[in-house]
Amino acid sequence: MVVQQLTALDWAKKAADTLMAQYQPMELPPANRWHYHQGVFLCGVLDIFHRTDELHYYAYCKEYVDELIDEEGNFYFARSELDAIQPGLLLLSLYQKTNQRKYQIAASKLRHLLNTLNVTKEGGFWHKDKYPYQMWLDGLYMAGPFTVQYGQLFNEPELTNVVMKQEALMRKHTKKENGLYYHGYDESKQALWSTEKGHAPEVWGRALGWYAMVTTNLIEMFPADHPKRFELTEVVQQLIKALISFQDEATGLWYQVVDKPGGAGNYLESSCSCLFIYAIAKAVQQGYVDISFLQQAEKAYQGLLEEKVELEQQGRFQLHDICIGTSIGTYDYYVERETSTNDLHGVGAFILASVQLSRAKREVLG
Repeated sequence: MVVQQLTALDWAKKAADTLMAQYQPMELPPANRWHYHQGVFLCGVLDIFHRTDELHYYAYCKEYVDELIDEEGNFYFARSELDAIQPGLLLLSLYQKTNQRKYQIAASKLRHLLNTLNVTKEGGFWHKDKYPYQMWLDGLYMAGPFTVQYGQLFNEPELTNVVMKQEALMRKHTKKENGLYYHGYDESKQALWSTEKGHAPEVWGRALGWYAMVTTNLIEMFPADHPKRFELTEVVQQLIKALISFQDEATGLWYQVVDKPGGAGNYLESSCSCLFIYAIAKAVQQGYVDISFLQQAEKAYQGLLEEKVELEQQGRFQLHDICIGTSIGTYDYYVERETSTNDLHGVGAFILASVQLSRAKREVLG
């Protein structure tokens, strides 16, 4: 779709600028809510700010948070799900930059969700109360980075072990023989989709993308001598090798149901492809995998630009074929889910991938 030559960082800015011009911060859908859709997009916008020092990106993110949180750190958020924790990354960034107490107070409320969330018999957090006894891959990203960073900022280093326990449980129950991971599992085995072992029946792209991104990010958050650092590095190395084996040869992209490319109705999905690009580029930049893997990330990125990205005549950025929010289900459920254009899941993931690819190319290739 796109022939215009821009750098990956240029594309990140083009995507962010389009949505920032379309929506006031509080109007980002779903409007007037503390929600991970906005959190993912705004984390990408903050990444642009940290890369460029262009203050309007920072100001946009700050306005979103300040409209929702009062001066005493009070705000409304869902208290029965991991998804509510993800935008807490914005709070930590704002606190580090401003040292304003309201951001710390608000962040502490999200941190203490970990004390009240329901858990499986093994101590795994339920993804949401309305999905009892279920752990989803998505949840590790929704709560993991915030929890580790909160612990480091506010002298609770034991929170790193809480996160690593969640990761170990997900790996124990969802890893597939081909090196990928099922969407989640149900300890009770009562969900309609549950297999005999309790895990989901399919590998859903975006959930696996969250897992790939978060595990790649967590490694550098650990102290150099942390016992889990080497273990998690191996996890990332194995996952990236498995992902490459399911990369579409023609476009470099990945499918909605990742390991069934020939399945009826399956399609190349944008948001998971962005998240896999991010994970691969990050792993190369940090030295977790060989530099040769950067070619696979670049091939996928070019595939996105050619197959999924469009610039309207007015220069507005459009990212197509983004799966809408999705629970766990069977194969038909995943491939029949509605797709959208410029859903924040996808644009946020695109911005994160673009900035990370730009950084990897700069630091690795010079």
